[in-house]
Amino acid sequence: MNKRQRAEYIRRRLEQLYPVTKIPLEHRDPYTLLVAVVLSARCTDKKVNEVTPQLFALADTPAAMARVPVEQLQAVIRPLGLAPQKAKAISELSKILADRHGGRLPEGFAELEALPGVGHKTASVVMSQAFGRPAFPVDTHIHRLAQRWGLTSGRNVVQTERDLKRIFPPDSWNALHLRIIFYGREHCTARGCDGTVCEICRTCFPRRRASVAIKRT
Repeated sequence: MNKRQRAEYIRRRLEQLYPVTKIPLEHRDPYTLLVAVVLSARCTDKKVNEVTPQLFALADTPAAMARVPVEQLQAVIRPLGLAPQKAKAISELSKILADRHGGRLPEGFAELEALPGVGHKTASVVMSQAFGRPAFPVDTHIHRLAQRWGLTSGRNVVQTERDLKRIFPPDSWNALHLRIIFYGREHCTARGCDGTVCEICRTCFPRRRASVAIKRT
């Protein structure tokens, strides 16, 4: 298979395996999704979902969150790690949303990325999953699989995002990034598949015998 053939096979196979692509982070609206994604940095979705019910019971709108002392936010989210930084970011972005945006999330990359604690990947998740805008959030997880599947030679997530956007149609991006994550967690894990084990790796590279060296970001 060449790269485009691999991409088409992967897109179709993942669609068969994961026809439903509900984002794993529990949320109620675009704002609570943004908060959940900020909390998910260096943390599992499962752990975030254990903490957000308590957090959103405390405050689930920008105005309400802005009134909660940072120390109190930090105490609630402490189990997730990086609590001081995350609490400060959530407090500050909530104040900005309440004061400058009428309590609503802006629907543009530049405005979202200007918020404290919100990088391009986080903004991409919100744009794709909250607003339905074509975006392809790429983290180290997707970066690793894209390299393993021969879809990119990028040395970082920025280049990998560009490569994936070139090879897959825009109307597939929002669901596909989640499907890649789901498959990676179940079948093509960092330790469980070295590029020679899972169905996609074996189908795309049937002659591969040695493990794949992944370029780290």
